[in-house]
Amino acid sequence: MFRGKARYLEKLTSKFKFKSIEVGESLEGSSPPSVFVGRYGYPKVFLGPMMSLEHESSLLDTPELWLDSVNSNIDIVNFRLQLVRGKSTVGIKDSSKYVESMREIVLAQKSPAIDAHFLKKPKGRFFNEEMQPFGPSGEIKMLEVENVKYNPHIEKAYYDTDLKAKDAILSLYDKGILFSSIQKTLSVGALGLKKNRKLVPTRWSITATDSMLSETFLEEIKQYETLGNFRVYEYGSLQNYFAILMLPTPWQYELIEAFIRVLGNEEVMFSDYELYHKKKEYAAIGGCYYSARLAVAEKLKEERKQAGIIILRESYPGYIPLGVWNVRENVRQAMKSYKEFEYLRLALNYISRKLWIPMNKWLRQSKVLKNFLHQRTLQSYQ
Repeated sequence: MFRGKARYLEKLTSKFKFKSIEVGESLEGSSPPSVFVGRYGYPKVFLGPMMSLEHESSLLDTPELWLDSVNSNIDIVNFRLQLVRGKSTVGIKDSSKYVESMREIVLAQKSPAIDAHFLKKPKGRFFNEEMQPFGPSGEIKMLEVENVKYNPHIEKAYYDTDLKAKDAILSLYDKGILFSSIQKTLSVGALGLKKNRKLVPTRWSITATDSMLSETFLEEIKQYETLGNFRVYEYGSLQNYFAILMLPTPWQYELIEAFIRVLGNEEVMFSDYELYHKKKEYAAIGGCYYSARLAVAEKLKEERKQAGIIILRESYPGYIPLGVWNVRENVRQAMKSYKEFEYLRLALNYISRKLWIPMNKWLRQSKVLKNFLHQRTLQSYQ
């Protein structure tokens, strides 16, 4: 029916009738702070600030706060479409005054004031399965950013040009800097060895940050003892339900997503997985694979345990693609509590009562569960 998740979500987003904010050829307001780096035309990219008419706009680009502060996915779309994207074409290694002003915006501790003038009135809107939606875009003619005070932890990493990007990301994470802030700092080329610094398209920087953090945590997790029993974690919001099954095995991981009557009468499933060793190819289901992996790796690292992970996600009528933060934050919420089971059958029975799609369909889709049951059969035979 659909050749992949990206094509399916592309068809879904083309149906939306949401209306973006209208602005003229100038805008006086603030940035959340946030900058968007496009990927088309790479290594030449569109770079520019995300801007709002509000003078305090931090909530508009801090997805870590959204599950606790909004009532629906429509609320998120409506306030995200209040953001205007400025853009100008630059090379990924450019060090112009304009590029430096983008770094100043991202390093800011609070929303900096911005005065922008466009070549033409901004128009359009943006929806994508990887990133948060936003409103109209316009090419920048002139931009002024007030003198900003930097976040001290991010500022220290910025000026440390002998610190590798991965080490800087881990250091900022350990200091409690939000994922969204770390990702944006990487995107504007403000981290890493001086000779290696460059702009990273926003979409790529999100997955890169998810990957670097989770892969580092997994190196540690794989040294821990395995879990003793089966666990089920769960959480639902924004027309999604997540069930996370932990297996008493060495590390293996799978994310299976089901979209149920979101477009019409369809029920479609997409998935990808990895066994004990690091996944080499990019996940077929996109960046959400790495966002969910980070959320479960955080929990295992905290508990100093190793386990196999199977995440079952259902999305229901009214679902809107809001970006991979939606997966990361839902799974983080789920990981706050769990139910424990002695037998796999009991865990699956519990989960099956919460799911729309029958469990036998999930079992047919799952590679990790088949691998687990096969291993158990071999052990029993031996």
